[in-house]
Amino acid sequence: MTTSTPESAAKNAGETASAPASAATKPASAKAAASIWRWRVVDIVVASVLGVAAGLIFLAWNVGYLGPKALLEPLLPGLQGLLDGPWLFAGVLGGLIIRKAGAAIYVELLAAVVSALIGNQWGGFLTLEAGLVQGLGAELIFLLFFYRRWSLPVAILAGAGAALAGGINNLILWYAGSGTEFTVIYLISTVVSGAVIAGALSWVLARGIAATGALDRFGSGREARVRV
Repeated sequence: MTTSTPESAAKNAGETASAPASAATKPASAKAAASIWRWRVVDIVVASVLGVAAGLIFLAWNVGYLGPKALLEPLLPGLQGLLDGPWLFAGVLGGLIIRKAGAAIYVELLAAVVSALIGNQWGGFLTLEAGLVQGLGAELIFLLFFYRRWSLPVAILAGAGAALAGGINNLILWYAGSGTEFTVIYLISTVVSGAVIAGALSWVLARGIAATGALDRFGSGREARVRV
C-alpha cells in the first residue's frame, strides 16, 4: 500500500493544473499561425495603399536615378547597384506593416504595376517581372522566420534578400555577358543598397507610421503602443 505525502500531493496538483494550461496554449498558437495566412479587408486596403504610394515613388526614382547613375558608372562599373534600394523598399515595408504571408510580394508587385501602367523606360512586362522577383526575395526572408520576427536585423535581411534576387535578375536581363569584376561589384552594391534603404529605412518608416496610431489594427501598431 502506498501513502501520499504532502510533497507528492502538491506535485500532482501542480501537474494537473499545468496540463490544461499547456493544452490551452496549443489552440492559441495554432490560431496565430493560421492568422498569418488569413487576410482581412483592412489588410488588403492598407497593402493596396502602400503599393500605390510606393509605385509613385518608383516613378519619381525612374527619372531621379539617372543623374547619380551617370556619376557612378564611370567611377566604377557596377557601382550603380547602390541606386537600386528605392525600387526595393515596397515589399519590405509591406511585410513589416501587414505581417501576413504574401504581403511583401503583393505590395512590391502592385508598386511595379503602377510604375508599368503609367509608363517607364523598361517596358511593362519586365517591370512586373522585376517586381515579382524582388518581392519574392523579401518574402522568403520573412518566411524563413515564420512570419514571427519583425526586428531591424530581419528587415535588413529582407532588404538584402530583395536586392540579391533583383540583382541576379538584372544581371540576367540587362547585364548579360558581364565580366566577373562587374558582377561582383554590382551584386555587393545592390545588396548594400537593399539592406540600408529597403531594409533599415523601411523598418524606421514602419515604426514611425505605427507611432502615429494609423496602424492600431495591426500587430505593428500594437507593438508601438506597448513601447510607448
